[in-house]
Amino acid sequence: MSHIVILGAGLGGVPMALEMRERARPSDKVTVISDTPTFNFTPSNPWVAVGWRTSDQIKVRLRPTFEKKGIDLIEVRATKVDAAANQVLLEDGSTIAYDYLVIATGPELAFDEIEGFGPDGGHTSSICTTDHAADAWNKWQDFVKNPGPIVVGAVQGASCYGPAYEFAFILDTDLRRRGIRDKVPMTFVTPEPYIGHLGLDGVGDTKSLLESEMRNRHIKFITSARVSKFTDGAVIVEEVAEGGEVTRTSEIEQSYTMMLPAFRGVSAVSDIDGLVNPRGFITVDKKQRNAAFPNIFSVGVCVAIPPVGTYPIPVGVPKTGFMIESMVRATAHNIRSLLDGNEPNCEATWNAFCLADFGDGGVAFVAMPQIPPRNVNWSSDGKWVHLAKIAFEKYFLRKVRKGVSEPFYERFILDRLGITKLRND
Repeated sequence: MSHIVILGAGLGGVPMALEMRERARPSDKVTVISDTPTFNFTPSNPWVAVGWRTSDQIKVRLRPTFEKKGIDLIEVRATKVDAAANQVLLEDGSTIAYDYLVIATGPELAFDEIEGFGPDGGHTSSICTTDHAADAWNKWQDFVKNPGPIVVGAVQGASCYGPAYEFAFILDTDLRRRGIRDKVPMTFVTPEPYIGHLGLDGVGDTKSLLESEMRNRHIKFITSARVSKFTDGAVIVEEVAEGGEVTRTSEIEQSYTMMLPAFRGVSAVSDIDGLVNPRGFITVDKKQRNAAFPNIFSVGVCVAIPPVGTYPIPVGVPKTGFMIESMVRATAHNIRSLLDGNEPNCEATWNAFCLADFGDGGVAFVAMPQIPPRNVNWSSDGKWVHLAKIAFEKYFLRKVRKGVSEPFYERFILDRLGITKLRND
């Protein structure tokens, strides 16, 4: 019998647990360590922040699902991974030994890197977690009673841009429905070199599609932007040229601000030599396996991926649901190979598929592979994207409740494109 431990229970950790339980031998033990008793459907956080969903509507209690599937759940925060000793130290003082560890923690949110940033003691709202989104909804209710300027976007070093675009357009839609859009100047601020870059050097026609949406909705935008400070009434932004020099500094008035932070690795793993890069992200090979500790794998946002290019301001690479799903499947296959005494032979596809909802429409894109040059480079927009996002939410939450490991993205996209689901599967 082998013990497979999954650290984290989010968009990577929960599918990983379900897939691993299906792939592992009956005698093997699968354990999930999580600091929360629920799975939270993070893609719906922007809807929570404007009251279109409640927090409870996008949460699933994990214990009933895991008990049905024979997966152990430890609801205690992990404080340290002792990779040399093959164990995880928990906040309550206990330790969990493992034969194989899959790190799926997601990131730590680096709000502290900019003065005045963040929902806790800062001057900005957040949609990065469901609890943050619920707090943003409380602030939004106060804002609409006394509307003013809004700033939305992402700061330097961010690697997840889709939710920033989503939230800007969702706020616009919500304000129009309330009949107060004319009272709210909006500015989108991003380190991307152009609108629609998305950390991927664009996908299909995302540059034109998203620029057009910005103009149609009267949202001003600033690119190649570095935020130096947030105050109670303003965002201090530096515009940076290709050579790195600051060409203009602006003080953008704000009554409500939501900007996505840079990410870094969680403290439980961030200083382990050989396991992480300088930002604390897990380094893995094409099999999702760490070189220094070959019994440790990683999936999701906590995986280290180099940027697609060099820009005057750091622009990270996102890890979309499609990419995470392929990481999960490859990891489960590869751990099973090791359990059987064989070498790992599966590689994740690392493709990107995204549904970006705007409340009354949206943009969808497929990038295969995620980093150019690509075999598939497609984007489209329309009301169908909004409807597809709603359907996807309902499907995914139902899948978690039922404990199904079905690969949605590959079934929905790859099958229709006639592309092999997983190399060496």
